[in-house]
Amino acid sequence: MNNVLITGGAGFIGSNFVRYFLSIEPGIQIVNLDALTYAGNLENLKDLPDPGRYAFEEGDICDSSLVHRLIQQYQIDTVVHFAAESHVDRSILGPSQFIQTNIIGTFTLLEAVKQYWVDEKAFSLEHVRFHHISTDEVYGSLEPNAPPFSEITPYAPNSPYAASKASSDHIVRAYGHTYGLPISITNCSNNYGPYQFPEKLIPLVVLNALTGQPLPIYGDGKQIRDWLYVEDHCEAIWRVIRDGIPGETYNIGGDTQPSNIEIVELICSILDERLPDSPHFPHKSLIRHVADRPGHDRRYAIDNTKISRELGWQPRESLHSALRKTVDWYLANTEWVNAISNQKNHQSWLQGNYQERGG
Repeated sequence: MNNVLITGGAGFIGSNFVRYFLSIEPGIQIVNLDALTYAGNLENLKDLPDPGRYAFEEGDICDSSLVHRLIQQYQIDTVVHFAAESHVDRSILGPSQFIQTNIIGTFTLLEAVKQYWVDEKAFSLEHVRFHHISTDEVYGSLEPNAPPFSEITPYAPNSPYAASKASSDHIVRAYGHTYGLPISITNCSNNYGPYQFPEKLIPLVVLNALTGQPLPIYGDGKQIRDWLYVEDHCEAIWRVIRDGIPGETYNIGGDTQPSNIEIVELICSILDERLPDSPHFPHKSLIRHVADRPGHDRRYAIDNTKISRELGWQPRESLHSALRKTVDWYLANTEWVNAISNQKNHQSWLQGNYQERGG
């Protein structure tokens, strides 16, 4: 592993992984390809460790000529594929971009590395890897007492987002099986941590609470998710790329499954501790229940047995410790928060998605 292409490296998980990878792998060169859509931000990549080993390329993973050029120009031997449209609510309002980016974009990347690695034999296939980051949402929804998702759980996606990711998983696996491409896939649970765009639950709640805005809770708030701290996720991906068996899938979860309302109440209690003089104290008073979104899955949970047994990975952070780190990061990075929160398209989306539901 010498020259690594990271797609979507200006987004939330991708930018955290760029930082982690530069710090853990001193010999590699990173190329970050990102289209800088609403959720991708170069502010996420300031003050990188050892920036001399990092290059940024702005562009779309669906641009075949660009992707082929970058693969060959930088002699890429490893692809870590984060780039995706990833928000369920946005996929309900406008699914076409999810089909384009998540399916066609993944196909475009696979075609480029197949040509360079397999057809042109640029490297021995023992020394290359295409790693695809996916989601637990491809498995659908769990009943209250059902066992957690494992790598052999049948796919049953329930949203346009989940369906597009399920499709991309199948395409990646097919390229491994048909063309011998060394691939790996990870299906992760809900991530949280620094640099997360505030359309997702945790940063949305933190930032709304700071300004006294309502904290919107879908339906009864009893939907259950498996929450994974982003730095734990980055370590898991690194272990799969380094030591995971080609062709295999590994599930990555945080080993904690609170309900959404419990998450929001915990954030409120942390903010009460940090900001006892806030005019919005107690922050729990800002909670508002809004109409549930269509087809909302009730429960996700991940079984980490395989990645733990084969690669020795376990999450290092508990929900309480990592959530405090996350809240503290947003409190300390007001410049980043203000730049993101003032984006016109972000404000209009919040208006359409939450306030028009009655929040």
